Amino acid sequence: MDVILFGPPGAGKGTQATAISNALSIPHISTGDIFRKHLKEGTDLGQLARSYMDQGQLVPDKVVCDIVASRLIEDDCAGGALLDGFPRTVPQAEMLSDWLTSQGRSVGAVVNLHVDDSILVSRLSGRRTCLGCGATYHVDNNPPEERGQCDRCDGDVVQRKDDNADTVQARLETYARDTAPVLAWLTPRSTVHSVDGALPIQEVQGAILSALQA
Repeated sequence: MDVILFGPPGAGKGTQATAISNALSIPHISTGDIFRKHLKEGTDLGQLARSYMDQGQLVPDKVVCDIVASRLIEDDCAGGALLDGFPRTVPQAEMLSDWLTSQGRSVGAVVNLHVDDSILVSRLSGRRTCLGCGATYHVDNNPPEERGQCDRCDGDVVQRKDDNADTVQARLETYARDTAPVLAWLTPRSTVHSVDGALPIQEVQGAILSALQA
């Protein structure tokens, strides 16, 4: 089944993605990872995306959707995929729905992690990210075993610029304006499971898996 993992920045999507992916035996598809791959390899889609980024422009929804589709047609996605960080706009959701329909697929479920903004600000300002593999940590709740070094690949673990406390509020406002409406669009078209993302990690995981299995 194709599943969308939805929620604001800092809601815990990355933390929960592995458990969902393993439980459903489907790959975890992160749009950030796909973008980095296309940019690094210099594919046609990657060069097209970079042409917008270099001008300080947003990558058009059509290009974003084509990049995601390029991943969804790979063999390991034949039985479905867990989409994390996509769709981010209503037009992207519409394009995804049309593309899945053309492939004889559909969104089987949406997992929505909801968390109060005050908690999100605390989480994001304490988040740290590996420069090598993109793994995420938190200075209080989930620090790497060795300070500043990734447990997975030994890469440098740093605070991203957009996780700085000064920019977090702006990110949440952008999410509320551009991305939150996607959930309203998806609700009448898919099964939506809303889970309290402020609960302890294991409780959130349990609630998600119970909802999906039901």
